[in-house]
Amino acid sequence: MRKTPVKIRTIYADTDAMGIVYHTNYIRWFEIGRSELFRDIGIFYAEVEKDGFNLPLTQVFCHYLLPARYDDIIEVETDIEYLKRASIKFTYLIWDEAHYNRLTEGYSIHACTDKSGNIVRIPPMITNKIRQFYNNL
Repeated sequence: MRKTPVKIRTIYADTDAMGIVYHTNYIRWFEIGRSELFRDIGIFYAEVEKDGFNLPLTQVFCHYLLPARYDDIIEVETDIEYLKRASIKFTYLIWDEAHYNRLTEGYSIHACTDKSGNIVRIPPMITNKIRQFYNNL
């Protein structure tokens, strides 16, 4: 396992009228965590796209445990649960800054497609780098 932590300060635009983070922003934070995990292991999404591949979201789940509020610093931990022939499942934990309270947990599943949108095998440029850091995948 290789968890990549990312700290984010919530901004006013992230919140609703009560100063609580609006629910869809957690999904956006999942994306930030996923992008940073890939970057951390040497996968750059711009290069993946340039080589003709995309990783569209096919499923997302988010369990809201406690609210984040305006000006909080949160930490997103991202991990990879599985790597299949044509899909990847990422898991996410969102914590308060002190890592005392888990605010949210969830996952997203992404298929690998070519430029035409056809599902294809995940290319070695991705699988090899993931397997360098995840021996069990």
